[in-house]
Amino acid sequence: MSARGFTSKETILRIKEQYPPGTRVELICMDDPYSKLKPGDQGTVSFVDDIGTVHINWDCGSSLGVAYGIDVIRKL
Repeated sequence: MSARGFTSKETILRIKEQYPPGTRVELICMDDPYSKLKPGDQGTVSFVDDIGTVHINWDCGSSLGVAYGIDVIRKL
């Protein structure tokens, strides 16, 4: 994140390259006490938005996105 708290354009481009639509991922951890997702859940990347959130269609039916710098996923 930059000094103003925004993710740089370069970082967002890198995230979009790393997680193109169709990429399979696994959740490592999520900082959301209201989410029913748990570590080990898997899903397919739908898209990355302009603030760096990776939007995922989870196999369990959720479509919750993961926040850059807060939540952790890994490519399968």
